[in-house]
Amino acid sequence: MSSPMATPVFTARSMGLPALGFSTLLPMLAGSMGNIVLPALGVELAIPLASLQWVLVAYLLGITSLSVVAGRLGDRLGRRRLLLWGVVLFTLASLLCALAPSMGWLVAARALQGSGAACMLSLALAMVGRQVAPQRRGWGMGLLGTLSACGTALGPLMGGWLVDRLGWQAPFLLLVPLGLLALVLALTGLPVDEAGPRGDGVRLGSLLPLALLREAPLRDGLLGSALVASVMVLTLLIGPFYLHGMFGLSLTEVGLWISGGPLLAACTGLPAGWLVDRLGSGAVLRLGLGPMLLATLGLVMLPISWGPLGYLLPILLLTAGYALFQTANNGAVVGGAHERDRGAVAGLLTLARNLGQFGGAAGLGTLFSALVGSEMGGASAMTLRTGMQLSFVAAGLLLGLALWLNRRAG
Repeated sequence: MSSPMATPVFTARSMGLPALGFSTLLPMLAGSMGNIVLPALGVELAIPLASLQWVLVAYLLGITSLSVVAGRLGDRLGRRRLLLWGVVLFTLASLLCALAPSMGWLVAARALQGSGAACMLSLALAMVGRQVAPQRRGWGMGLLGTLSACGTALGPLMGGWLVDRLGWQAPFLLLVPLGLLALVLALTGLPVDEAGPRGDGVRLGSLLPLALLREAPLRDGLLGSALVASVMVLTLLIGPFYLHGMFGLSLTEVGLWISGGPLLAACTGLPAGWLVDRLGSGAVLRLGLGPMLLATLGLVMLPISWGPLGYLLPILLLTAGYALFQTANNGAVVGGAHERDRGAVAGLLTLARNLGQFGGAAGLGTLFSALVGSEMGGASAMTLRTGMQLSFVAAGLLLGLALWLNRRAG
């Protein structure tokens, strides 16, 4: 006798994963395209760089400030419901960005866009475990990691092409139909939430899952994620200055070189998930952190005679290791949480990653700036090389701490 649930299960499995995939891809695409929009925006609206940076900061603040609350609200009110509202907010805010008549309007719209992105990222991570069989949870996490890397890699390429041909509004307009597609997929493919709120209702105290931080494995996983994220953001900060100043590459060439890392991460995500399913999260975590440490050593030791390859090859190894680490760590942290808390834990994980990026930009970025001087564009080649080397020595120490945390937990 056929089961009446066969069709809904098939629909959720076949359309639910693409819905969660788009919910991961689009926020990363929106973030990475923001860098490309800024030069054209500054010329058209005559805005100085110090003010333009708020276009990026507002988006990051929107994601960071709401990640934990969005995850917990999903646990209490229904993850599908809140994901749908997040997609709607993200899509509407993208349209408001494209229609922005002033800088203030654009910054406010970007903050709203980041708020919608927080719901999408946190809840997609929390829901993926329900869309795949338990023994394939690592594969599901790897799929989201792959799409996240694709968004980061495609943003500069797609955004630059659109800005050159259609103006700075075009990247934001592109996100509108893509957001609507994500909404249709989510409405069609994700199973309806259970009726009624979960837990003890919605109160501020219940939204902030501080009690979860008493669990040592969770704390170590979150701290490890923040440490590794701080190292990865360093590559985005140093790369353009180092490749341009050291080897005289044009900015277009620099962009092509830098895109190699995210593209490799996109290719590594699914194999990383496969390894997690077979070897376990702990083994793959160490398998990722080891190459990352080796890559920082390569960045410090490889001779100048290797040219740009002396920078790119270690960066590729660093990125491949990061893809392994992120997939395994996501699986261990979110997969190890109780079902009722997975939204909150996914929010904490997103928050830890974003705080790591802020910390890396502020700490390691400031170190690099201090080493090469305030006028980075006029720094000598050897000064840039020394600054790069010492910065990645500090990055290696952070990775060593992340490896120690993993061994302590394992």
